[in-house]
Amino acid sequence: MDLLPEPFRTVLSFVVVLGVLVFIHELGHYLAARWRGVYVERFSVGFGRALARWTDSRGTEWQIGWLPLGGYVKLHGQEGPDDATPEQRAAWRPGETFHEKPVIDRAIVVAAGPIANFALAAVLFAGLFVSVGQPIGSTTIASVAEGSAAARAGLQPGDRILAMDGTPVTRFEEVQTHVLPRAGVPIELRIARASGEEAVLSATPEARPDSTEGRLGVGGGVPTFVRLDPLSAAWAGVAHTGTVTGQTLHGLWQMVSGQRSADELGGPLRIAQLSGQVATMGAASLITFIAVLSVNLALINLFPIPVLDGGHLVFYAAEAIRGRPLPARAVEYGFQAGFALLMALFVFATWNDLTSLGVFRWAAGLFG
Repeated sequence: MDLLPEPFRTVLSFVVVLGVLVFIHELGHYLAARWRGVYVERFSVGFGRALARWTDSRGTEWQIGWLPLGGYVKLHGQEGPDDATPEQRAAWRPGETFHEKPVIDRAIVVAAGPIANFALAAVLFAGLFVSVGQPIGSTTIASVAEGSAAARAGLQPGDRILAMDGTPVTRFEEVQTHVLPRAGVPIELRIARASGEEAVLSATPEARPDSTEGRLGVGGGVPTFVRLDPLSAAWAGVAHTGTVTGQTLHGLWQMVSGQRSADELGGPLRIAQLSGQVATMGAASLITFIAVLSVNLALINLFPIPVLDGGHLVFYAAEAIRGRPLPARAVEYGFQAGFALLMALFVFATWNDLTSLGVFRWAAGLFG
């Protein structure tokens, strides 16, 4: 990657990252459809004119589109009796159409895409923990902010925090967890100096400007990496996927509640830019990036917005409760509203991307 010019590296990295995520997502739908006896007519990675196309022994058409911004699986009979043309209904294979399957089978097929993305993240994290090692944050202080609570308490770079209020700590995450709910509350710190001497200090965390959470004003040291055996790595991969999921949902809630700026919301251009940057940092960083994006893609698709997988699952839940499908008009209105919302989010995210890339400043300077 380092040998490629920056624009080519960015484009290639973006295609690889998004291609992997889309393929795994659609593969989840495909495998679930096969499992539940639904015939799959087409499996496409990318949209638009096909760059490559072939048909397998089961009659499924596989293709790679020229626009790598998504993909789809065309399920047999997905359009339903009310929307199908006479020609389509005549070509249906009895027992293999999507619309005639029980609601639980349809829900399984739809949910399998996001589940596949969660599984991909867990597998990638587990593979990294086996090959590179699981990052374990130490409690060694790398930096102390000037004028912070830590600086006033006498903490210095190189100090290692051994215990807080008598509770031993071995990871920087434990330090953060202890500090966050204690804004304005003195904390007793037992530390080991770089020289090996131990000392006991008292520090009172300050409240963060945008919340009531406490902070000391210290930066954690470089984490150490511990290689795990395959079984431990598999469990750690699942656990870390859960952690990333929780962090992502927390970040989204902060945006919704106004605690964080919505300017952080990015779209395809931001992903392309980050893909190129991460690719220069090595394979492990790129794999981590793909795993985190896979979690994000799974969560986005599970949002209860019509058009997305989560919206379909809401409709299926309503059908299961009512004992019959929702009225066609209600579903149509739902899809129209969902599509409008997605387009608005896409435009907003693209605006943020262009702003962060400095496109508007460049245009203002060009024509100003």
